[in-house]
Amino acid sequence: MTTPTLQVCRSCGGGSPIDVHFCPQCGLILALGRHGDYFAYLGLPRKLAVDSELLERNFRALSRQFHPDYFHNATPAERRASLERSSYLNDAYRTLRHAVPRLEYLLQIEGMPAGGNGEGSRQVPPSLLEEVFELNEDLDAVREMRAEGATETEWHARLEQARRPIEARRAAHEAKLAELSAQWDALVDRDASADERRPVLTALRDLVLERNYIHNLLAGIDRELAPAG
Repeated sequence: MTTPTLQVCRSCGGGSPIDVHFCPQCGLILALGRHGDYFAYLGLPRKLAVDSELLERNFRALSRQFHPDYFHNATPAERRASLERSSYLNDAYRTLRHAVPRLEYLLQIEGMPAGGNGEGSRQVPPSLLEEVFELNEDLDAVREMRAEGATETEWHARLEQARRPIEARRAAHEAKLAELSAQWDALVDRDASADERRPVLTALRDLVLERNYIHNLLAGIDRELAPAG
């Protein structure tokens, strides 16, 4: 994904780097317009391990600079710019402060979004086909047990037995995700080429798709455990 590097001040026409918030020529707050990404906006490297203290510090510093209260007597254009930048800042902060949305956002800005609402997001990842098949068999068996009058203890035990291999897959998945995240951050640190980064991004995207499906499988078990009615 090509990221713009320059922005133009709508007040004086001067140019400045994309992630500067106030015009170097006239000093006025810049309209959001074209922008870089959440990481750069908050002064962070594009890494998956985020320094939470630095994130909080930069967020609070920028919040004070952009807060609409400071632009109460400014021109309409400046008030609008402060609202735009404050809103974008809040979105950036909410996305980057948690690991899952941070990873999904990284994949998005790197041009490799993971799923969404398309057909691909509903397909079973090949690596999970066996678990899905076995779980569906287990769920059918549990429904049959309940229909035949099995006690709650009996069919709960069968569901918990079905849960164990899915939980084991989730644990293995999280370990692999941590490993790949560390690989990505190391590539960023040494400014690796796009060709070097792509295999790691591809593997991360596949893991996100798997994670979503694993969560769906566990949610299916929880639905069966929920009280009827």
